[in-house]
Amino acid sequence: MSEKRTGCLTAFLVVALLVSAIVNLAFLAGRSGRGVRTAISSSPASPFGEETVVAAGEGAAGKRIAVISLRGVISTAEPGEIGESGLDDLLAELKQARNDNSVAAILLRIDSPGGEVTASDILYEEVAKTREKKPVVVSMDAVAASGGYYVACAGSYLYAHETSITASIGVIMQSVNYQNLLEKVGLEVLTFKSGKFKDLLNGARELTEAEREYVQGLINQSYNKFVGIVARERKLDEAELRKGVADGRIVSGSDALKERLVDELGGFDQALEKARELGNAPGAEAIRFTTPLAFGKLVRFLSEAPRPAGKLKLEIGAPSATKLQSGRLYFLSPALMP
Repeated sequence: MSEKRTGCLTAFLVVALLVSAIVNLAFLAGRSGRGVRTAISSSPASPFGEETVVAAGEGAAGKRIAVISLRGVISTAEPGEIGESGLDDLLAELKQARNDNSVAAILLRIDSPGGEVTASDILYEEVAKTREKKPVVVSMDAVAASGGYYVACAGSYLYAHETSITASIGVIMQSVNYQNLLEKVGLEVLTFKSGKFKDLLNGARELTEAEREYVQGLINQSYNKFVGIVARERKLDEAELRKGVADGRIVSGSDALKERLVDELGGFDQALEKARELGNAPGAEAIRFTTPLAFGKLVRFLSEAPRPAGKLKLEIGAPSATKLQSGRLYFLSPALMP
């Protein structure tokens, strides 16, 4: 039975490979008329093999503006197109744009409620590194909050729409306490541990005062770094920042401008013109790096194990798509997540 199933799977994958190849060829043939072209340089250091024209240009021969998008939750858990994670893809895009001599400036579009502390910090450092070599103009879309704003602070110039939601300067960690529920159904969790903090955030019991102080200390460490970065990058008084807008609140783009969290109000077009100005490339076209359709994506999709039928899944708290993972620190605005 097992050999028969394996044979069927092999045959299916072979057919799928042929179909994928045909679709790829047809797709690539049709893209040539829609502003898609092979990248000028394609090497291990330039993993994105194609470029799509986002906005046509009339000047600055040989100079382009690279448009890079940060969308959704910033996390190492999200799968990537060319890398292990979506974060790896963004880092690769920034590196490729930074090392491409034809790219005069970068326009970083952000639509993100934030994400993991470490992932946000890694991305911030990469944007800051890129900024040292060429201008990075940030264009905030609907949301650029918490970790999204953390990353934005590394930009050379920040734009927000009047109605953009941003700021949310703060750190959050959550856990669910289900002790009372266990008592009602007559269950008890037995824990054997090597030290008093080993079962930190155990939802089957109340936190001790020492545990509360320890967790709050971790929160404060990340928060202090966040506030320090905002104060330094935006040239604001840190003490005033702590007493005011850095209390975790979200603000509109208009209020962000009043608080000097952004440089100017505007959308993609205004940000693109600023990128051309700062990159000394008037009229330069805007491009984004892309990858062709890959059979690997199809194989990954087909290899995913199907969900077993007939099972009831009970979730405590928010749905799994929006729930914060216990024990992780986040620069995140949970209320802004879909």
